[in-house]
Amino acid sequence: MRPESRKSLLAKVHIAKKDLALDDGTYRAILERQTGESSCTACSAQQLVRVVAYLRTLGWQEPAKKPTHRKPAVPDAAGYLDKIEALLAEAKRPWSYAGGIAKRMFGVEKLEWLTPEQVRGVMAALIRDAKRHGRTA
Repeated sequence: MRPESRKSLLAKVHIAKKDLALDDGTYRAILERQTGESSCTACSAQQLVRVVAYLRTLGWQEPAKKPTHRKPAVPDAAGYLDKIEALLAEAKRPWSYAGGIAKRMFGVEKLEWLTPEQVRGVMAALIRDAKRHGRTA
């Protein structure tokens, strides 16, 4: 696991400050107590890690990362993609599930890289999956 960048730590400190509704005086007092500095810009990455850990003890939680749910763009396969999207929604599965099927079937990691015929193959696999699990296709 890579250590966090200083830039992302600075962002976390400022997001936590806003989420916890800390006024400037309280915020600077926390920085002074945890790092000996009165400004984040003067803090090292290690000091910022300490500040973020302290802000978590005050009740701050990082917002959960939102998964990407964007429909891929494949020329001449819009109808197939609409059907794939409907099948995935019915099964409550993400787009990455269809990407996994594409990788197993065609060795291609992204749906955007498929030909319309290959997209149709992924759609057929999802239809078979729906029937296997008793869902309408």
